[in-house]
Amino acid sequence: MDSLSLIGKIATSGLRAQGERMRVVSENVANANSTADTPGGDPYRRKTISFGELIDDGSGVSQVEIVDIDRDLTDFTVRYEPSHPAADDAGYVKMPNVNPLIEMSNMREASRSYEANLTMLENARQMRNRLIDMIE
Repeated sequence: MDSLSLIGKIATSGLRAQGERMRVVSENVANANSTADTPGGDPYRRKTISFGELIDDGSGVSQVEIVDIDRDLTDFTVRYEPSHPAADDAGYVKMPNVNPLIEMSNMREASRSYEANLTMLENARQMRNRLIDMIE
């Protein structure tokens, strides 16, 4: 496999990983205020994503892979809202462990990484086109 194809393979793995990261962060933001349906029940629990390195056996290139999508086990915050349907006997409602500020920071980072991989893919395509033009 030629070097330009390998660049495409690496950049594509990065696009896939950052796209999935954006999906997870979007889900967290969308559920930042999702409480339980039953009194004392647990609300939405924030999701996390972990990446790792995957070495391609054929080419030896290092790619990004999604290792795990898991739940953040940090404690829920509680809010005193005795009239809420999810309030416990003392009137407290468990709130999701999602911090919108952190999620927006994660989204910005994922978006920039996605753009960087997209730029690498575009650069490899342009280099391939220049090479073809030189050959002709």
